[in-house]
Amino acid sequence: MNTDPTTPRTRTIMDAGAIAKAIRRIAHEIVEQHPSAANLVLAGIPTRGTEIARRLADHIEQIEGARPYLGSVDVSMHRDDLATRPRITALQVTDLPVDLDGRPLILVDDVFFTGRTCRAALDAVTSFGRPSTIRLAVLVDRGHRELPIRADYVGKNLPTSLDEKIRVRFETLDGIPDSVGIVSAT
Repeated sequence: MNTDPTTPRTRTIMDAGAIAKAIRRIAHEIVEQHPSAANLVLAGIPTRGTEIARRLADHIEQIEGARPYLGSVDVSMHRDDLATRPRITALQVTDLPVDLDGRPLILVDDVFFTGRTCRAALDAVTSFGRPSTIRLAVLVDRGHRELPIRADYVGKNLPTSLDEKIRVRFETLDGIPDSVGIVSAT
């Protein structure tokens, strides 16, 4: 066991089974509110939001027999907190496979924190059209909102302190088993 007090500790909160269950439940909630999956657009916020959106689309297709449109929305150029971020994220391609005008859109992200990423995604989306509605689906809501934004679909509410971080890992992206952990310095 590492006893170095400066080394961060990670406590696993969700394993692969819990993540799959949460995503399946969110997919069912989406279908309940959007009975026409063929018209629905799921747009993930890279990188892990895009993976969650893909998994949601798979479940919705199993439930409804129709696959929603699947895309991604890069928020890099729309952030209002670039000066306070420890590093600037690499630009990603925004890929929206269909005209958004008049279609319901669900933004998908892994962790919902201050609301600034969601605000940036809303700004990015408006440059591609005017969806009939925009909803937000997140795997983890950790609280600490700085903007008046809320998630419509939440896998797990996980209150945290400001000095903790949430780490989401997917085997498809990280090469390690799916997990959600809280990283704390103490």
